[in-house]
Amino acid sequence: MEFEFDLIVLGAGSGGLAAAKRAASYGAKVAIIEVNKIGGTCVIRGCVPKKLMVYAANNRRNMLSSEGYGLISKEITFESNILLKNVREEVSRLSVLHSNSLKKLNVKVFEGLGRFLNQNTVEVVCPKTKNILRKVSAKSILISVGGKPKKLNIPGTDFAWTSDDIFELKDFPKKLLIVGGGYIACEFASIFKNLGTEVTQLIRGENLLNGFDKDLSECLEKSMTSLGINLKFKNQLKSIKKINDGLESTLESGSKLLTDNILVATGREPSLKRLNLDTLNLKMDGIYLEVNELNKTSISNIFAIGDIVKRPNLTPVAIEQGRVFADNYFAALKRKVNYENIPKAVFTIPEISTVGLSEEKANEIYSEVNVQVFKCNFTPMSNTFKKNKSKCMLKLVVNKKNDKVLGCHMFGEAASEIIQMVAVSLNTGITKKDFDTTMALHPTISEEFVTMYG
Repeated sequence: MEFEFDLIVLGAGSGGLAAAKRAASYGAKVAIIEVNKIGGTCVIRGCVPKKLMVYAANNRRNMLSSEGYGLISKEITFESNILLKNVREEVSRLSVLHSNSLKKLNVKVFEGLGRFLNQNTVEVVCPKTKNILRKVSAKSILISVGGKPKKLNIPGTDFAWTSDDIFELKDFPKKLLIVGGGYIACEFASIFKNLGTEVTQLIRGENLLNGFDKDLSECLEKSMTSLGINLKFKNQLKSIKKINDGLESTLESGSKLLTDNILVATGREPSLKRLNLDTLNLKMDGIYLEVNELNKTSISNIFAIGDIVKRPNLTPVAIEQGRVFADNYFAALKRKVNYENIPKAVFTIPEISTVGLSEEKANEIYSEVNVQVFKCNFTPMSNTFKKNKSKCMLKLVVNKKNDKVLGCHMFGEAASEIIQMVAVSLNTGITKKDFDTTMALHPTISEEFVTMYG
């Protein structure tokens, strides 16, 4: 059969863009279908706008805490509408850059919702009118539509925001309830509180950041509590009711809270429902599409990457999956994605970053008697004259049998920048002795990684 394109990519997020650009660079005829702005979750309503808001929050925090350095301001005014406007403008600028790069590579962009007719044909649908705009066919199809925020199945759930709504605000609320204890909830709690909003955070379990090293979770809890965030553990939201200009939350404990708004940040799920996948009968892995190590689904010409497959749901992972897919199927390079030692960060203030195994996971795999932990806590020099005395925590998890470093964890300023470089070392099989024999760069925070002794 003759097809209109060599490849159709459903979704112009980080993974889909990476795949489309790489495939087109090899001479493939590529189309990409996107229902929203080009750029996807990370660029449009995730990592990028969130990090810009983190910078704003961090700057305000430093300004309010730096009198000891002689930096005195009688009044600091925060105009949230200016920040939000600038964030949206930057997001639009980045979206245009991605669109222009697709044009240069002759990638055809279709605006609308991509929906399967069969394994080679997709119809492009207008999301508002539901009209079919056109049909396109390709030899191969890559699904990279990403994820969406989960909503709570409770009365009044439509009154609450999800993370997608935050970047469309005109102004910040004065009082906010955040539901969830994961990285998205913690990041926004940190952002809003440091920018002047009164924040209460509702956590179903006993800890923040389940799955992260316990020391990191405890450091964050202490920091958020000292900042004035009201953490409510082992409780859930049962219903939401609108009262005048506010929202009344009824909790599982029976207590009620009145806030201006509610942000539900209880996780994300694959955004697959609108793709008409029933016509294909693709195999599923729970809520995710089942794929092999080359990201091929149960139908040989259909592939899936990013947040819709059961792999680490991170932007750099999706990008690498997209590039590896294109390298393999349009340049026959026979590459695989390296899922070992993927660094992660939580952009709270201070931030968290980690790579490798947590102490708990290392004990589970290697037995506690074979695991040694090196750890230090201290106040960074940057906080010497500040009112804010938040500490740093650095931690190495080591296999006693062969001295290999299994995990590296950090809570504190510049944690993500430091751990990115440590991740390179872990991929080479670095040992604790290698850390010990590396000369320190003084005075820095990261030097503590090469000066820690048991």
